[in-house]
This record gives sequence, structure tokens and C-alpha cells, in this order.
Amino acid sequence: MKSFNGKVLFLDRSDINTDEIIPAKYLTEISKEALKPHLLEDLSLEEFDPQTDHADKNVILSRSNFGCGSSREHAPWALEVNDINLVIAASFARIFRQNMYNNGMMAMELPPETIDRLFSSFSGAETTLETNLHEQVFIFRTADREECVSFDLSGFDRELVEAGGWVEYADSKY
Repeated sequence: MKSFNGKVLFLDRSDINTDEIIPAKYLTEISKEALKPHLLEDLSLEEFDPQTDHADKNVILSRSNFGCGSSREHAPWALEVNDINLVIAASFARIFRQNMYNNGMMAMELPPETIDRLFSSFSGAETTLETNLHEQVFIFRTADREECVSFDLSGFDRELVEAGGWVEYADSKY
């Protein structure tokens, strides 16, 4: 099972699409590793530097409709090869969300008011996140504050995450 803990990258925008996650010009690459240096390079967001700002991050917190655009798996692959296995947002494009779980990663939806509160409380500070999959709780921490946030993970999505993705799940079941 992948890790769902680490430093949080705050992307304060809705509708971040798959071309911004990994530009289409890299779709001819045949390995995940080849995607690694190009993660978020076309993302236009004030005060965001795609060359440095995600380098040590393991979790993304964003707004609504994350992963909209094309249905390709390259977007989750680019996140995964950069050790980002968890994206938390108010909503996701349906196919992107499923591609995350199919790869043993998590795309977790939280209510917009919770997302707003997390941005208000933690954005701008070095924030880490601990995921307790068994208790279904995220623990956000900075040097001077902590907040626990419950999440709801369906049984099947949990099985995909615990197995490491769809292929591993199918291998163990069939």
C-alpha cells in the first residue's frame, strides 16, 4: 500500500485539468519516470513555481473539479512518480477520480466548507498530513495547530487502495 502522509501542497483553484497536471506533449512517454520532471509545469497559479513548489510535497489540497479534461491515466501517473498519492478536493472529474483509485491512490472529496476552512487555517504554513485509513481521519498539522478531518472511503475504493490498485486487486481475487 502506498503512503498517504506527508507535506501538503495547496493549489487554491478549481478546474485544474489533466493538461495542467501533465501537459499533453508528454503523452508519448512510455515510462512513468519520464513524466516526473513535467508535473504541473503548465499550471498557472499566482505565486506557484512548478519547478520547486511541489518537490517535497506528498499531498495536494485543491478546490472543485480537480482532474477535469482528458481521461488518460498519465495525470495520476505523474502524481504517483512524484510521490503524491493523495489529492483532497471538493470534487473530482469522474474518470480522473477512478484512475487514481485504479492506481492504488486516493482522490478524497471533502465538503467545500471544509476545504475553505483548511485553506484558511493552513495555507501559507508548512503543513503535514497524516492519514489514518482505518479510522478514516486526516490529521493536518503545523508547528502550532492541528485539525482532524473525517472522510468517507467506500469499501471497494478502500480495497483498491489497500491492494495497490486495480491490477493487484484483480490478481488477488481472480
